[in-house]
Amino acid sequence: MSENEQQVETVTFGAGCFWGVEAAFREVPGILEVTSGYCGGSVPNPSYEQVCTDRTGHAEVVEVRFDPKRVSYQRLLDAFWEMHDPTQENRQGPDVGGQYRSVIFNHTPEQKAAAEASKAALGASGRYRKPIATAIEPAAPFYPAEAYHQRYFEKHGAH
Repeated sequence: MSENEQQVETVTFGAGCFWGVEAAFREVPGILEVTSGYCGGSVPNPSYEQVCTDRTGHAEVVEVRFDPKRVSYQRLLDAFWEMHDPTQENRQGPDVGGQYRSVIFNHTPEQKAAAEASKAALGASGRYRKPIATAIEPAAPFYPAEAYHQRYFEKHGAH
C-alpha cells in the first residue's frame, strides 16, 4: 500500500533533545516518517544556533507522520510519556532551556482531547510526585532542523 492509499496523520512532540526523541519514535511500528525540527516560536525558519539562544521561543521537536490504521495516536502518546520526564519544566536531564520543554502540538481537536485525557490520567496515576509540566498547544509552524540533525543517532552510532 502506498502512502497515497494510507490515511496519514501528523503530530508534533517535544521531549528534550530531538536526537533521542526522533530515534525513539523511529522504533514504533506504524510510523511513516519522523523529522527533527523546531516549533512554537516567533522566528520564521530558525537555525539551531538561534533556537539555542532560548530567545526564539521554539522547542526542539519531532514531527511524526503516521498511519492510524497501523498505530494509534494513543500508542504514540504512551511512547511520548515513556521517553522523558514530563514533570521537568524547560529541561530534560542535563539539557536546560525552553527549547527542551515537554510539549504536544496537536493538529486536530481529537488529538487535543486525547492528549489532555492522557495527561490527566498520567497525573492521576501516582507515577510522579510532581505535576505533569507538559504543555498541550495547537500546532504551530514546523521548521525542519538542519540536515545534520536528521537521524543523528543512526549517523553517529549512538543511541
